[in-house]
Amino acid sequence: MTATLESVRSRNFAFILGSPRGGGNTEALARYAAGGLPPDTAASWLSLSELPLPATPEGPFPDGPEKVLLDATLDSTDIVVASPLHWYSVSAATKLYLDYWARWSGLPDVGFRDRMRGKNLWAVTAYARGDDADAEPLTGMLRRTADYLGMRWCGALLARAHRAGDLEADPAAMARATAFFDPAGEGARRG
Repeated sequence: MTATLESVRSRNFAFILGSPRGGGNTEALARYAAGGLPPDTAASWLSLSELPLPATPEGPFPDGPEKVLLDATLDSTDIVVASPLHWYSVSAATKLYLDYWARWSGLPDVGFRDRMRGKNLWAVTAYARGDDADAEPLTGMLRRTADYLGMRWCGALLARAHRAGDLEADPAAMARATAFFDPAGEGARRG
């Protein structure tokens, strides 16, 4: 076993699913990509529709879904933002999750910014119309977020898919997905 393969196995991926509905093309694309990881790689799947965050934080300390998301974010080595492209950016639920990062940065005894430094940030998105260039605002926001927190921006996996089954009918998208998380932590597609 190579050292690079072992480094992937020791990592912990948190897949943050930002679609308002489960089982959509973005989630399917993320799951195909995760299939390229070694089988014993730790991965958690957190649906923002199943763990809804209130528009305004409730209380001085995280509780309920907020605590679950905070813990998963801090405990992971790799955060995969899997959001469909909505108006050239992430979904509203994904944006709210990222807004909570500012709250978590200000919480005493959490050390959010220090604990985020050095983590890997990835993006997975499917879009119904246009082309990869339409996702530039999404990838730009996430890349700048990674830079701001001292994280490593690892790239974006992008695919055009409007209806269920569109991904499976696109062999090139499937090949990019299965090669996206390679052992060196370098994505198959940079964004």
